[in-house]
Amino acid sequence: MKNLIGIIIISIYIAIVLASSKLLNKFGEEASRKFVHIMLSNYAILAYLFFDSIVWASILPLAFVVINSLSYKFKLVKSIEREENDGFGTIYYALSLFIIAIFTYLVHMPIIGILGVLIMGYGDGFAAIIGTKIKSKKYKIGNAIKSVAGSLTMFFISLILSIILFKILGVNYLILKALGIAIISTILEAISIKGLDNITVPLAVTVLTFLAV
Repeated sequence: MKNLIGIIIISIYIAIVLASSKLLNKFGEEASRKFVHIMLSNYAILAYLFFDSIVWASILPLAFVVINSLSYKFKLVKSIEREENDGFGTIYYALSLFIIAIFTYLVHMPIIGILGVLIMGYGDGFAAIIGTKIKSKKYKIGNAIKSVAGSLTMFFISLILSIILFKILGVNYLILKALGIAIISTILEAISIKGLDNITVPLAVTVLTFLAV
């Protein structure tokens, strides 16, 4: 029953986020997209609270791999898609949730999946927002163009989130390990193009968190 209640509550939460994003369209489509990107990462916390098996934890992410794929092709949910070709970011988002669910439940540590998803959502989301709002030096790695302000935002949000989770888990050498995750997350966000950071960041952080605890 707890798992079914979780499916219902999370589905309602997702629907509210998508509906609310339409109100932000007046501030621009990118603002709406980043709102969805950030808020949907809270799924990881809700999933941890409600789901107790690999099957239940995988249902919604797998469903959204399909839904997001259809949305990408047919522009079904405009608040999560850019007009220009920006890769498969929304599909990678759902796919990373699915892979993380499988991995964390196989190792019997579902809580470790929270960090990677929140860093993907809040870190990358606010990095894009602040990076465009604050004037700072731009730099290029491969085909990816980033800003110092955006990367610093990614670093500090990743660091703070890592410290909080590691504190909860009672991890030794907390600050050192949190710094390592923040640095790697920032680098991956900087070098990943066309939405690939939606899968490289959460998966790398999840594996690193598993090794850290």
